[in-house]
Amino acid sequence: MKLAALSLVLLTVVPALASAHQAGDFFMRAGTATVRPTEGSDNVLGMGSFDVNNDTQLGLTFTWMATDNIGIELLAATPFRHKVGLAATGTLATVRQLPPTLMAQYYFFDANSKFRPYVGAGINYTTFYDADFNQTGRDAGLSDLSVKDSWGMAGQVGLDYEIDSNWLLNMSLWYMDIDTEVKFKAAGQQQNINTRIDPWVFFFGVGYRF
Repeated sequence: MKLAALSLVLLTVVPALASAHQAGDFFMRAGTATVRPTEGSDNVLGMGSFDVNNDTQLGLTFTWMATDNIGIELLAATPFRHKVGLAATGTLATVRQLPPTLMAQYYFFDANSKFRPYVGAGINYTTFYDADFNQTGRDAGLSDLSVKDSWGMAGQVGLDYEIDSNWLLNMSLWYMDIDTEVKFKAAGQQQNINTRIDPWVFFFGVGYRF
């Protein structure tokens, strides 16, 4: 009877001690990713700096735990679409971008904790495409728009909360160093404008551990 009772206690306790993040785990998070540029640029045609609006898309992260405390994460997302313009003219163009980012992370507390705050640092590559002037831009004599791809550093802070042995909630904040060159023609004259996007990215989602 004593052995049976001890077995019952162990069966009850062991699942509660299951590790939330441990070496060898792989998990995926999905949720909303909002890009908020902190933009600035060289003066554009004597009318000030470029304005770039926010955008929210589906964000995905894929994480592999190398140890109980060290993770490797890749950020992906559906394409972000930004409106670009000047205060004096309003929106002049739109551009799409994808910012895949690879991070090395450190998770605080031990593997049994339901709360796992973490920090990360890594590298970002942002590719721009489908850059095009709208009618306002074309009417102003602007053409041949292109935006140069960017490499830069990235950092993050985040928090995972374990719901059960497979599911978790996540929120995280990223900062990305995105510096690019915007090229276009104004009345046939070539213009090259150095532009800093440097966004904050806010992520809220759920995760599943495999």
